[in-house]
Amino acid sequence: MRRVVFNQKGGVGKSTIACNLAAISAARGRRTVVVDLDPQANSSHYLLGERADGLSSTLADFFDDMLAFKLNPPGPESFAKATPFTNLYVMPAHARLEELGPKLESRYKMFKLREALESMKGFDEIFIDTPPAVNFFTRSALIAAERVLIPFDCDSFSRRALYALLDTVGEMQSDHNRGLTVEGIVVNQFQAQARLPRQLVEELRSEGLPVLDAFLSTSVKIRESHERALPMLHLDPRHKLTQEFEALYGLLAA
Repeated sequence: MRRVVFNQKGGVGKSTIACNLAAISAARGRRTVVVDLDPQANSSHYLLGERADGLSSTLADFFDDMLAFKLNPPGPESFAKATPFTNLYVMPAHARLEELGPKLESRYKMFKLREALESMKGFDEIFIDTPPAVNFFTRSALIAAERVLIPFDCDSFSRRALYALLDTVGEMQSDHNRGLTVEGIVVNQFQAQARLPRQLVEELRSEGLPVLDAFLSTSVKIRESHERALPMLHLDPRHKLTQEFEALYGLLAA
């Protein structure tokens, strides 16, 4: 299964959600890879820690190969780096992705990521992390994916952005990827005691939007998780937020 975690708004938890779901998938015995398409490389640092700096090959090299004809380019699986966690890999990002995007777009390379990921038969689960923008890399991810997860912070700004985001997904479905399905909206930073988050969720559901039943709570523990490069399952398996990620993964795997 190829899933993209997509939202053109920044700071909504795309990397956190992608990496934590991937960690749970790997812990359940599924060979799993996170494809980090964000030049900020948050997922790469989350899963590799300091090792993410100075890697000899990253997705920048992978996309570079598309711009220069090579008789025997390395296969996409060669860019998947093992993390410290069993069964979990990451195809790391690099800041140079930002400058490569326009060049790749001008050469009509948007379908190449799908071809590459479809060829990676050694993986059971693929999670794609995307930058906070609608650009070459997010479009490539939406073309490459089978399912879309949409992180949603419970505020009015996120709600307004959500409608534009769904239009973008619908356009990609219509024009490039008929098999793409919105798997669900993931409510993140949820505060059960606050009125506004509950109200927003109810309104989205009343509009028929696919809000998933497993909510992710606000927790300062996630900062420690980022700083220590340990997904929640490995940092604190009994924590409430860990259990919420487990519940979310269970919904997706059902």
